[in-house]
Amino acid sequence: MESLIIWSITAIAAIFIFLPYYLKFRRRQKEDIARHKEAESLGITAPRAQFPFIDVSRCIGCGSCVAACPEGDVLGVIYGKAAIINGLRCVGHGLCEKACPVSAIKVGLGDVSTREDIPILDEYCQSSVPGIYIVGELGGLSLIRNAITQGRTAVERIARDSRRSGNGDVKDLAIVGAGPAGLSAALTAVHHNLSYLVLDQQEPGGTILQYPRRKLVMTQPVEIPLYGQLSETEYSKETLLEIWQEIMRRFDIQVRTGVRMEKVQEENGVFNISTTDGVYKARQVVLAMGRRGTPRKLGVPGEEMSKVMYQLIDAQSYTNNRLLVVGGGDSAVEAAVGLARQKGNQVTVSYRKPKFFRIKQKNESRINRLIAEKKVRPLFNSEVLEIRKDSVKIRLEEEIREIPNDYVFIFAGGLPPFKLLKEMGIKFGGEMRAPG
Repeated sequence: MESLIIWSITAIAAIFIFLPYYLKFRRRQKEDIARHKEAESLGITAPRAQFPFIDVSRCIGCGSCVAACPEGDVLGVIYGKAAIINGLRCVGHGLCEKACPVSAIKVGLGDVSTREDIPILDEYCQSSVPGIYIVGELGGLSLIRNAITQGRTAVERIARDSRRSGNGDVKDLAIVGAGPAGLSAALTAVHHNLSYLVLDQQEPGGTILQYPRRKLVMTQPVEIPLYGQLSETEYSKETLLEIWQEIMRRFDIQVRTGVRMEKVQEENGVFNISTTDGVYKARQVVLAMGRRGTPRKLGVPGEEMSKVMYQLIDAQSYTNNRLLVVGGGDSAVEAAVGLARQKGNQVTVSYRKPKFFRIKQKNESRINRLIAEKKVRPLFNSEVLEIRKDSVKIRLEEEIREIPNDYVFIFAGGLPPFKLLKEMGIKFGGEMRAPG
């Protein structure tokens, strides 16, 4: 009788404690399987830039990596093993790697010898061309922390080179790009008494300059050379730019702005950097340019009109307007959210895919809420055909529509400067594979 009571209590405990957990696990796994199939059909499970690589032989399927990821939707658990759901959302925080109790996950670039979009670099960020270094997101890794660390690493390696210019016209190094990676490189050059110059086609700040006002930027604690620690987990765009400006004033970092690099050639141990402002000379070159490159255009009639823009700096400048946002990534969604919050705006989003699938979780929540409130109108599976003075012509599946419009914001990604790098002789992963 006593054993029957014990077994009965055990059974009841199993029903009320373990059964709900089991049902929840089954439901979540079913959802992850469905999401994974959809992701495969959309081609978003393959590595692009940084990526979480999973050792399934070690993985125990605990889901710690899924819970740790701040982006959401990058990882899931399928048949008891972690799996990539939306690899495009990975920005390289590495929190999943830290959370895994069995070290079964690693965030990085993987085997770059097969990556045609990743330049081959050594441990000091030096490219296949001796003396040319690539730091920051151009090398494939996102995050301010990575950019600052790589800028310092490259220039510390350069500083160990006993050859110094000793010639006022030839600098020890030229730094192309004044974002976090470029400024970190410049600060390290100051620390080691290297002669240097910094060139940028825009103002200092790099990719951050393209962000909308008051956008929060996620960081991880990192030491900025000479300056000190960035210890917060989030900074606004304006705060980060103020920090860069303070650093430049304090350490007298001079940046030559409005200068676009066109070509780099080596001659007798000196690199000639041809730019729109003339030719500069340096013994070493640090390329700290962004990966985005030139904004990708749609190539449709009317795109040259002044009402068409490829970035949104200040959403508050637009009120009581009919606005079209083209694209489905984070930049497009953040622009749509910012514009929809301004008085009187009618915001439409045109996206060629059937849903938003590569955006941050918090952006997805915001845009879905505005769609539900009818402040944003999404046109999925659509394509812009023509931009006119007061309207835009769009193909929506099999239907052609013309919608009233005052301004168009295009966020179709960018054309990375890979062609320019290859002309310098820099090798990419796919080019390093053995023939046959």
